Amino acid sequence: MNFTKKTMLAVALSSTLTLSGCGYNTLQVKDEAVTAAWSEVQNQYQRRADLVPNLVNVVKGYAKHEEQVLTEVTQARANVAGLKVDKSVLEDPALFQKYQEAQAQMTSALSRLIAVSENYPDLKANEQFRELQVQLEGTENRIAVARNRYISTVQDFNSYARQFPQVMTAKVIGMDTKPNFSAEQSAQTAPKVSFE
Repeated sequence: MNFTKKTMLAVALSSTLTLSGCGYNTLQVKDEAVTAAWSEVQNQYQRRADLVPNLVNVVKGYAKHEEQVLTEVTQARANVAGLKVDKSVLEDPALFQKYQEAQAQMTSALSRLIAVSENYPDLKANEQFRELQVQLEGTENRIAVARNRYISTVQDFNSYARQFPQVMTAKVIGMDTKPNFSAEQSAQTAPKVSFE
């Protein structure tokens, strides 16, 4: 009887240690960290989207015949705003890719808008335009920082969730690795600069 009690105590102690080492709580904490980092990325994208109408309106006054570029910027903003963005984006790699592509389209359209503004010296001298441009540049930097934090947080989560025994716990509770940002396809090619 004494042997059975010792065996049961050893099994109970071993089960407790195994369960505490399964990583469930840490997976939850790291999952929340990914969600928080993603929220900050969205926050910065929203800040950029809020600045765009003001920037477009200021440029419109000067660049009336640049309607195509202004339309592209407005359309890119509408595409970004039209995407439903919630935690499901982090769980669906295809949806995450679609969101990333919409943001890349927005970045490209804004780059063209800034390039168009170079043709209008009066616009570049306009205080409101300069202020908006500085805010937009600051926002782009904030987006880069927020994305970098998100990338690091996802790396931490994915590395942890793929280790044993956490990988078993993650499978049992249905927690998959998170998608991460990847460079735009155009990022592989160096931009061509011409002074002609």
